[in-house]
Amino acid sequence: MLPAPRRAVVTGHSSGIGLAIAARLLDSGWRVDGMDRSPCPLSHEALTHHPVDLTDPAALDAAMSGVLAQGTPGALVHAAGILRTGALGGLDPSAGEAMWRLHVDAATRLADRLVPAMQAAQTGRVVLVGSRVSRGIAGRSQYAATKAALASLARSWAAESIRAGVTVNVVSPAATDTPMLVDPARAQTTPKLPPIGRLIQPAEVAALVAFLLSDEAAAITGQDIAVCGGASVAG
Repeated sequence: MLPAPRRAVVTGHSSGIGLAIAARLLDSGWRVDGMDRSPCPLSHEALTHHPVDLTDPAALDAAMSGVLAQGTPGALVHAAGILRTGALGGLDPSAGEAMWRLHVDAATRLADRLVPAMQAAQTGRVVLVGSRVSRGIAGRSQYAATKAALASLARSWAAESIRAGVTVNVVSPAATDTPMLVDPARAQTTPKLPPIGRLIQPAEVAALVAFLLSDEAAAITGQDIAVCGGASVAG
């Protein structure tokens, strides 16, 4: 009898990087539980779409209960994200709160329910999609702060989980060719093209995420890995 396919929970699977990750995992034989408010354009027998507002604690808890009722997932990928910009003197507290709730609070709630089950199973992978912006950039302080928080969460959770066979990492892309780049909410800022001369492609980010979910990546944990297109080494 063939082994059952591994299951991954992927947030934000309806667009951008999350969509590319879900597609990559499905093509690799994973079953995917996708969590997103929006419908997913993918149609695949191994994909289960959970329509959920990730910033609604009760709705998210119910969705996780549904996932766990089917058994412990082998992986969690938190790719859902939004970008709101603003400079000092014009920062919008509600925008900062919205980003914190989606990027950080949702990640915390997901991990708090799913990672202990992985620890009990003595296996699991967690990848949080961060951003190169987490190092700080003018006009995006609130966004940067939420993405920087993900790196701290990942290192802390990795330290708690390493002996249970669970890895936790962050993947931080530079400017990536996703719908977020044309979001009217970021009209004040222009994406900076990486030194390679083009935008990062979502499939390139998905390839790294897929590797971090693999058995071969068992020794990589607590890391924030950049997909930067050369930005890290440019003068």
